[in-house]
Amino acid sequence: MTGPLVPFREFVLKVHSRCDLACDHCYVYEHADQSWLTRPKTISDEAISWTARRLAEHATTHALPSVTVILHGGEPLLAGPARLRRVCEELGSALNGIAELDLRIHTNGVQLSPRYLDLFDEFHVRVGISLDGDRAANDRHRRFANGRSSHPMVMRAVELLREERYRHLDLGLLCTVDIHNDPVAVHDALAGLEPPLVDFLLPHATWDDPPPRPDGSPTAYADWLLTVFDRWTEQGRPMPVRMFASVLSSLNGGPSLTESLGLAPTDLVVIETDGQLEQVDSLKSAYEGAAATGFDVFHNTFDEVAAHPGVRARQLGLAGVSETCRRCPVVRSCGGGLYTHRYRSDSGPGFDNPSVYCADLAALIRGIEERTAAATESPAVRAPDELLAAQLDLTRTLLAVLHDTLDGRGGALWDDAWRLAATVEAGTPGAEALDTVLAHPYTRTWLVGALEDVEAGRDLTGPAAERLGATVAAAAVRAGLDLPVPVAYRDGSLYLPTLGTVLLGGPGERGAAVVRAGAAGFLVRRQGAAPGTELRIAPEDPEGPHWRPVRVLRRAPAPDLLLDDLDPFRDCFDVPVADRLEAERAEAWADRIAEAWTLLADAVPDQAAEAARTLTTVTPLAGGAAEPGRHGHGALGVGATADAKELALGLLSGFRRAKLRALGEVTDLYALDGTWEHRTPWGSEHVTFSRLLAETFERAGLGLYDPRFLTGVPEALDKIENAAEVTVDGKQLISAVRKEISGTRSAAEKNRGRSFPSSGRQTNVLASDQKVTFE
Repeated sequence: MTGPLVPFREFVLKVHSRCDLACDHCYVYEHADQSWLTRPKTISDEAISWTARRLAEHATTHALPSVTVILHGGEPLLAGPARLRRVCEELGSALNGIAELDLRIHTNGVQLSPRYLDLFDEFHVRVGISLDGDRAANDRHRRFANGRSSHPMVMRAVELLREERYRHLDLGLLCTVDIHNDPVAVHDALAGLEPPLVDFLLPHATWDDPPPRPDGSPTAYADWLLTVFDRWTEQGRPMPVRMFASVLSSLNGGPSLTESLGLAPTDLVVIETDGQLEQVDSLKSAYEGAAATGFDVFHNTFDEVAAHPGVRARQLGLAGVSETCRRCPVVRSCGGGLYTHRYRSDSGPGFDNPSVYCADLAALIRGIEERTAAATESPAVRAPDELLAAQLDLTRTLLAVLHDTLDGRGGALWDDAWRLAATVEAGTPGAEALDTVLAHPYTRTWLVGALEDVEAGRDLTGPAAERLGATVAAAAVRAGLDLPVPVAYRDGSLYLPTLGTVLLGGPGERGAAVVRAGAAGFLVRRQGAAPGTELRIAPEDPEGPHWRPVRVLRRAPAPDLLLDDLDPFRDCFDVPVADRLEAERAEAWADRIAEAWTLLADAVPDQAAEAARTLTTVTPLAGGAAEPGRHGHGALGVGATADAKELALGLLSGFRRAKLRALGEVTDLYALDGTWEHRTPWGSEHVTFSRLLAETFERAGLGLYDPRFLTGVPEALDKIENAAEVTVDGKQLISAVRKEISGTRSAAEKNRGRSFPSSGRQTNVLASDQKVTFE
């Protein structure tokens, strides 16, 4: 086994090995492993002490902030209050000052009473109760040995936990699925108790001892659970359901929330009443000794157990599931199912199989996906305006994170700017103006770089430290607010984002100034300057000795675009940026972009219209056609090419790549990138999922302009849609791309005979997730 050792964070401590019920579906007493017969009924003082010692040792070794200990059995309440107190005291004392102790107990509830709950309240032990639904459902399996119902006693326990004095101890309900029970009645019975959580559990089974399927349906358990899901949704999702939450999380690129689903490595170990250390309890359903490790708390550390081959096998993620599972599109959500449920005695390595519930898990995941796709899809994928809003939220969040990370270390200029930002934002004109400046693409470049420096322990200095003041000043000018904003200038110049550069002195000259908006523009007064010597500037003024404006390209049918060749943070392209353009060259740029845009508006009007709404800025590059920046949505770097056809193709390519990068920053398009490699239909190269998605998205857009790029795109879309890595948002994006290219025939006819250079550009999708008001 390879990979780093995964420390245990969850410990199941068996405090009693017998039970007061005779549930016929119990894996401890009714399945293959009968080792309970040789265990002491109650855990000994010595086993408790050594367990506490090993826990503290493990938490110290791995610097664990917290550990979870689940008191289990048999029926743990049979250990009695005195023994349970001893367990709580020993564990709490051993971990004091080392790690937070999260104590829980799973019980059938029969013995639960105020004397236990008062004890649990003292030691903060939360209580989970097993209940399979209404009385009919619960009585199907959870009865006393004489056949008597346990339901009334369990209900008393549940009601006791619902009392105000104990409600904070309520962990929720565990319900084992039986497809003979009415799913709606089970749901309603559980929901009526208002639990903080419900966990539905598939009954433990293997290929040797498969679960009952009365009607022979391979998806009987999925059908039952989906009926519960529909009722749960219809009733407004009255309580969290761990299984459903896990599927929804993984479909959206998030983690699994339960060991029975997903690819997260196991981090659980079991301590039996005799101190034996075992793997997850459910393995007792496979064969005698399946859970054994040969270790105990008296002689072995938890690290030794973590290195056991059986434990490591459940920590390999995708590499630990069968070849069949690795090829399955839903493996990221189901994770191959619970490890125990894969066992088959006649199949080489006994667990190298799909789950005995394979068809159920696939049907459940697809069923939930179909039912929730619209609710879980990100609106940013389909609506350009939503994407812009999400990008602005991300920028504001990054700014808030930077401010919090600085924690007062930004200096007086930063603190003044932050305070004034709140003033600017207080009114409608100011808030809109501030959003306009924050949405400028190179604001993101500044924030990303500044955050990297601060998080690496480096001070925020130079332009990065001064940018917030310039940003607030630019917003105040745009809004026409009579607000003095302190700023810093260097090399004799002050850049105001989206507006231009004020020239205050010569090269190497640094200092402080104040920017204040006026009726006809704004004033800039250097610190210590005599009255009347301030510069008076209007943003629309032509270039002069004290002012270099950010030019605006205005040439229909192209949108109005900032030609930003001034921003100190614009150097965020793979190609070096060009210096400030002369006026004649800037005019030539405007003409060339308009000519290229005419070609785009004629050939791909929908894409041209979307680009016009989302692109705001172009920056001259030293070479190349067009490409997106590394950060921020809305900017393209454009090379000095004279060929309108090449520029049109470059603009379209850059727009597609910029859009996908922006989507990757605010949505989850895929997960597990790099786990598999995929062959591109337009070549023999095998690439990661992110690159396949990026190339396909770019080619689909270019193909509507030059149909030759569509070669292999439908095949690639199928491959992406069926890949294990794709999420709900990713599938939504592919659906949108399919609609885009649905008119390929007419586009091909319209664009027949066009000849354009091949784009060979590739990109990687970035992933980010983050939302600021100034306080």
